[in-house]
Amino acid sequence: MELKSTSMKGGMAKAPHRSLLKADGLTDEEISRPLVAVVNSVNDVIPGHLMLGQLADAVKAGIRMAGGTPLEFATIGVCDGIAMNHAGMRYSLASREVIADSVELAIQAHAFDAMVMIPNCDKVTPGMLMAAARLDIPTVVVSGGPMLAGKYRGAPVDLDTVFTAVGKVKAGEMTEAELCKLEEAACPTCGSCAGLFTANSMNCLTEAIGMGLPGNGTVPAVYSERIRLAKRAGMKVMELFEAGVTARQIITPAAIRNAMTLDMAFGGSSNTVLHLTAIAHEAGTPITLDDWAEVSARTPNICRISPASDYHMEDLYAAGGVGAIFSELDKRGLMERDTPTVSGMTMGEVIDASENLDTAVVRPIDDPYYPEGGLRVLRGNLAPKGCVVKQSAVPAGMRQHTGPARVFDSEETAVEAIFGGRIVEGDVVVIRYEGPQGGPGMREMLTPTSAISGMGLSTSVALVTDGRFSGATKGPAVGHVSPEAAAGGPIAFVEEGDEITLDLDAGTITVALTEERMAHRRRQWTAPEPAVTTGYLARYARMVSSADEGAVVS
Repeated sequence: MELKSTSMKGGMAKAPHRSLLKADGLTDEEISRPLVAVVNSVNDVIPGHLMLGQLADAVKAGIRMAGGTPLEFATIGVCDGIAMNHAGMRYSLASREVIADSVELAIQAHAFDAMVMIPNCDKVTPGMLMAAARLDIPTVVVSGGPMLAGKYRGAPVDLDTVFTAVGKVKAGEMTEAELCKLEEAACPTCGSCAGLFTANSMNCLTEAIGMGLPGNGTVPAVYSERIRLAKRAGMKVMELFEAGVTARQIITPAAIRNAMTLDMAFGGSSNTVLHLTAIAHEAGTPITLDDWAEVSARTPNICRISPASDYHMEDLYAAGGVGAIFSELDKRGLMERDTPTVSGMTMGEVIDASENLDTAVVRPIDDPYYPEGGLRVLRGNLAPKGCVVKQSAVPAGMRQHTGPARVFDSEETAVEAIFGGRIVEGDVVVIRYEGPQGGPGMREMLTPTSAISGMGLSTSVALVTDGRFSGATKGPAVGHVSPEAAAGGPIAFVEEGDEITLDLDAGTITVALTEERMAHRRRQWTAPEPAVTTGYLARYARMVSSADEGAVVS
């Protein structure tokens, strides 16, 4: 493949450029080779990123072994768990666009020939994949890997256990001293949180797209196998460069469908709908909620990882990783086998090399948890453009639910009501003005859903929002309601006591209002003042699309 970097370093006129590269310590031999960016999101804040410096060193070793010259630069990252339930969460989804843009800026400004990306958390992985699709140069992604589950009183625990325990303390079912011991046990190692939350969902989907090597999503962060994987990633990117294989040759419509299929099979975070939609947009292969609904209808849910079960990522790893899920899906022809991957193998060859080693963790395709996918798209007069629920985490008795709306215009007021005992069995908690534009930033609602669960209400209370949910969320939690309230969507017109009906089997969400009554309320409605008027979030709110379009900025 022709060296893109020649435009920056070749010929007499570029002597000043080479002088600066030599100031970096590079020799003429190193400058003459392909320049490979090592895009690293290492930082001291996010537990999933603490060890990424070691992985970067391994990636560089692989690149050098294969004849390239690695040069590292960093991106930002936001820890959703730390940002949760305060103003910081507004910046989480919005950081995805900054990550994608920053990678584009650094790659284009320095004319890199190829890149290896090292993400590990919720917005970082999709942000980097968006940049890969946008830049279309040879690229491999190698994530930092999942955290091991903790142990508390003989049972596996994780971050979601701690969020739920806060509600149990409020309900008098746990003491603060017990909560303190739990918080010390729940996150025992570095890595992305141990359940199938957004970070691990996206790292697994990276394999399905074909942009990560087998094991990318499930090899634990603290295993030496992860270091070997990083070395192979560095070597593989050089193979891609030599063969002229770029990111958009991997991120095809068929690859996106494979990722959607895996997502439905293991019931990943509902955030994946936002992120895969945004990645597909960058790759020039747009998808809609109708596409998601179609994939869900044909894909059985065969794997459930925390918070949908007591299994954790280390259990999926031991069962054969996502390859175990691929192998089951392939038995019914649900995977598109001809898609290429960065491993050099087709998806079919990856599947043929995989095996389901534990049918308790990954059920046989003929014995699924549920005949449809883990995520469900709902539509109705409350969400004309659609909304999303993680149906694999919804109790059977809540698949149909009708109850009075309890309406809140922010997450904080809803949490106060839940912890204050003002939400009772049968209620439908409505949290609005938390969408991409209205939040701004579409905050995750892990605290209210965990509060509902901890207060013993997850089998009797539903939650509906134009915000979004952490992958750790369980129960009848419906998010991404589109259009959002700030854009004048019907959720803005719901009033206290209105009857709301969710029907997951029918795929509907409705509020018991006639068209005339809804129109009257629409005429009476006045758009609120923007929640943020300065800085990045103000610009984001002006430019961001709706959730059903992936909340992309253009």
